[in-house]
Amino acid sequence: MIKTIVLLLYYVFLRHIPMQPMPGYRIGYKLRYLAVRKLLAYCGEDVVVKDNCYFGNGNKLKVGDRSQLGQNARLGGTITIGDDVVMGPDVVMMATSHEFKDLNTPINMQGAKPEEPIVIGNDCWIGTRVIILPGVHIGNKCIVAAGAVVTRSFPDNCIIGGVPAKLLKIKS
Repeated sequence: MIKTIVLLLYYVFLRHIPMQPMPGYRIGYKLRYLAVRKLLAYCGEDVVVKDNCYFGNGNKLKVGDRSQLGQNARLGGTITIGDDVVMGPDVVMMATSHEFKDLNTPINMQGAKPEEPIVIGNDCWIGTRVIILPGVHIGNKCIVAAGAVVTRSFPDNCIIGGVPAKLLKIKS
């Protein structure tokens, strides 16, 4: 019952409180943080949730210490975000997808594919308008360039970007 009330409060009111640099933004950050601690499967310390972030009911989302959920982020399905992750605005991570095996059946009648969890390592920077597709694992200390569409997994210390995303550089 409490979770339902907090969820309603978040989507009706809290997610719309302005963020930095608007006056009072720290209060909004704190109120959203208190709400997501009740909603998410796991929420670390000092997590920042920017305005208008959508994560369903939160029961499949885990967010590590000091990480940020970006403005207008849309996070769906089983997602684990490590510690110290910075996320730009308009990031989309979807661990779910539609089935599309049969060319003679409309896609909307084929049902959903099995969920494939997304994992983001520690100390990553996910740029503005990045899209991360089902089953992707991004290693620790990676940078994902703005606008990238990440269709496959990458190891630690990578800079990746493009459509589809590819390895641009290994950080040393």
